[in-house]
Amino acid sequence: MSTGVIIALIVIVAAVLVIAAVLAMRARRGPGGQNLKRRFGPEYDRAVARHDGDAKAAERELAERVERHGSLRERPLEPAQREQYEARWTAAQERFVDSPREAVAEADRLLADLAGARGFPDGGQYEEQLAALSVHHAHHVHGYQRVHRVTHAGTVAGQDGDGRAGTEEMREAMVEARALFEDLVSPVRHENHSDHRDHRDHRDDRAESRKSLERSDRDTAPARAHLPGGFTRRHAKGS
Repeated sequence: MSTGVIIALIVIVAAVLVIAAVLAMRARRGPGGQNLKRRFGPEYDRAVARHDGDAKAAERELAERVERHGSLRERPLEPAQREQYEARWTAAQERFVDSPREAVAEADRLLADLAGARGFPDGGQYEEQLAALSVHHAHHVHGYQRVHRVTHAGTVAGQDGDGRAGTEEMREAMVEARALFEDLVSPVRHENHSDHRDHRDHRDDRAESRKSLERSDRDTAPARAHLPGGFTRRHAKGS
């Protein structure tokens, strides 16, 4: 074998090793930007915003979440458990009419309990639980963030003197949170978690939840006609 052929073989082997090393490094870094964007959807955009537009920093954060929680397997609920959680959610929606802040606080507790029952980190570790939920329910996790923020902040951004804007913000938080609730009470799915129900299904969930809140509001209106800061349908607006 000539010297030229030997040198050519050495160059080829070296090139193959370099390519293999690059691919291995990419695999260790986890999913790339496009995969993360597809998997996390709107949560990807929120992560970029939190990092002041630094997409690389946001992708590192999201990749770390996938590394920590990607292998989590959700536990199924027993039928009795599912009925209990559904009853709690219905009661919270009905309570919203007269005590919206208490209803939102109950929704926050309910989602924490339900996520724990499904195998996510305990609700006492809110940030870790939220991170895990964002990996498996990225398209719907923002509703949980909203009800939690309202519950623990004690005030609502944009609230005016008579509280109507605050009530509307809480209503919207409840509507959005229901999408995650519906995901968590559904049977365990075995398909790719990045392919959640599409945005049209999400809008349908929100429309149904809004209608439910409005029906509850309408049905109980006579009993609270004279309550200060009463919550009526005229306060609602589309999401």
